[in-house]
Amino acid sequence: MGILNPDKTDFDTEDLTFRPKLLSEFIGQKRVKDQLEIFLQSARMRKSVLEHVLLSGPPGLGKTTVANILANEIGKNFVNITGPSLKKAEDIISILISLNRGDVLFIDEIHGMSRIIEEILYPAMEDFKLPFTRTVGDKKEILNVKLKPFTLVGATTKDGSLTAPFRDRFGIHLEFDMYNKEDLVEVIRRTCSLLNIPITHEGVDAIAARSRGTPRIANRLIRRVRDVMVVRGSIEINKKIATIAFAMLEIDDLGLEDLDRKIIYHIHKYYKNGPVGVKAIAMNVGKDIRTIEDVYEPFLNHIGFLIRTPKGREVTPMALEHLQNLDNKFGVKYDVHIRKKEKKDKNDTIQDDQKTDMGNVRNDNIRNIALIDEEDMK
Repeated sequence: MGILNPDKTDFDTEDLTFRPKLLSEFIGQKRVKDQLEIFLQSARMRKSVLEHVLLSGPPGLGKTTVANILANEIGKNFVNITGPSLKKAEDIISILISLNRGDVLFIDEIHGMSRIIEEILYPAMEDFKLPFTRTVGDKKEILNVKLKPFTLVGATTKDGSLTAPFRDRFGIHLEFDMYNKEDLVEVIRRTCSLLNIPITHEGVDAIAARSRGTPRIANRLIRRVRDVMVVRGSIEINKKIATIAFAMLEIDDLGLEDLDRKIIYHIHKYYKNGPVGVKAIAMNVGKDIRTIEDVYEPFLNHIGFLIRTPKGREVTPMALEHLQNLDNKFGVKYDVHIRKKEKKDKNDTIQDDQKTDMGNVRNDNIRNIALIDEEDMK
C-alpha cells in the first residue's frame, strides 16, 4: 500500500519524542485547539475532571497526538489502548479500576470495540462506577464499584458507526479536518528541522502538494525523499530530488498513488463513471473495503474526484481530466473518454437564472420571461 498504509507502524513511532506535547506546539486544526483551550481552562478553574472527548476524522490528522497533549496539559497519566483489542469484559475492567483521578484513557479506533465493552463503559463514563452482580443464597445483589473520575478520549474514523447512546456520553465532540497547504508547510519544516534534514522552499512545496492534507503522510514522504537525497549524494532535499523520489514512488502532482488512479479508471471503464458499490470497487482493484473507505475515498472525495451517492460511488469529469493529463507518465496509458455535458435548452437556462436571481417567482411570470429573446437578456 506504500505511503498510504493506514496502520501505525514503527516507522511512525521511531520519533515519538518529536511529537508536540502542548497545544501551543501543535500545528493546524485551529478550531479544535481553540475549543480545547477553553474546555481545559474551565476544568482547571473549576478544579474538575475534563469531560469525555470524542475525536473524529480521517487517519493521520493528529487525533492520537491531541489525546496525549490533553494528558500533558492536565498533568495526569495517559493510558493508550485500541478498540479492536478490547474483546472481553476483563480487558477493560482492570484498566478502569487502575485509573487515578483525572487520568486520560485513550481508546483509538473506538468504533472497533465489542458491544460488551461499550455496555461496561456506559456506567463508567456517566457515573464513574462498575456494577457487579453476585449471588447470595437464592438472591442476586448488585454491587457498585466506585471508580475515580477520569477522562475517556475516543478517536474514530467512523463517527457514524458509534451507537447514539454511546456517542451521547461524550460531552465534547471535535472533528478534525484535512490540513491546508500552509499548515502542512509548517509541519514539514518542523519535522525536517527535528530530523536535521536540509530542505529548500521548493522541496517543502513539492512534499506539501503531495501530502493529501495529512501530516502523517507528509512525515512519511519526508523520510522517503530523504532516502533518495542520501543515495544521490545531495546535500539537501530540493525540487530535483523530490521529483526523482515521487517518480520512483509513482506519486503524481496531487499526491495520488497507483491505487487512487486505478479506482478512478475502473469506475470509468467498467461502470461508465458509476454509480457503483464499494464492494465491487474493492474486488476490482484487489483491496479490502476498509482500505478503500478509510484510506483512499476521503481524499478523492475531498478534492472532488469521487462523489458518494445513495446508489454508489461516481467519478467526476475532473478526475478523468487528471488521468488524461498524466499522458503515460507512470507507464500506464489511461483510455479515458469524457462525455460532454448535454446543453440545457433555452427555457431550462432561463428558469435556472430566475431561481437564482429572483427567488420565489410565480410560474406564470417565469413563462413570460422565457419568451424574451436571449440577445435581450445579455
